[in-house]
Amino acid sequence: MAKVKTNAIRILDAKKIAYEVLTYDNQDGKIDGVSVAGKIGRDPKEVYKTLVAQGASKSIYVFVIPVEAELDLKKAAMAAGEKNVEMIPVKDILKWSGYIRGGCSPIGMKKEYKTFIDESCLGLENMVVSAGKIGVQIVIDPKMLVNLTRAETPDVRK
Repeated sequence: MAKVKTNAIRILDAKKIAYEVLTYDNQDGKIDGVSVAGKIGRDPKEVYKTLVAQGASKSIYVFVIPVEAELDLKKAAMAAGEKNVEMIPVKDILKWSGYIRGGCSPIGMKKEYKTFIDESCLGLENMVVSAGKIGVQIVIDPKMLVNLTRAETPDVRK
C-alpha cells in the first residue's frame, strides 16, 4: 500500500519532524476518539482529539484534548482571553479548518489559528492526533507538536 500523504504529513516531512503513521479501519463508522484508540491499540490517555471553537470576538481557536475528556468552555475562554467560546457547528468544520469531523488535525489547517494543547500532553513521551483524514493517525512527540503549532498548553479539560 502506498504511504498515505495528508497535508499534515506533508508538513511534518517538509519540516523533518519525526512521526509515525497509524491507520485503522473506519468501515464500521466508529470514528470517535475512544473507539480509534482501541483500534490502534493505544491508551486513550495518549490519543487526542482536535476541536475547533469560536470566541465571542468571532476569532477561531483550536483545542487539542485527550479523547476521553470534554473541553471545559470556561477554561478554554480564559486561555483564549475571550468572554466565552463555543464549539463551531459540525457542518462548519470543513469551512474553517479544511478538515472534516473525525479527520481534523491540528497540523495544516486552512489558516494558522491560535492553538491550545491540553497540559496533560506534557507528561507523555508520544501523543496521537489525527493526520487529517479519517482512518489515519500520527504519533508525535508532544513537544514537537506544541512547537509546530505554536500552541499554549493550559488545562482546558473538564
